[in-house]
Amino acid sequence: MFIAGLKRAGVEVDRKVLADLAVAEPAAFAALVEVATAADAA
Repeated sequence: MFIAGLKRAGVEVDRKVLADLAVAEPAAFAALVEVATAADAA
């Protein structure tokens, strides 16, 4: 659902970038989670 939500929101990042982002920039990753969740709810 997370990747699908990102695609619906128009965010194009691959899984490796997401993994790196989750480790290096947790706040930025959390923002992407919110974007994906909002796109799934819409």
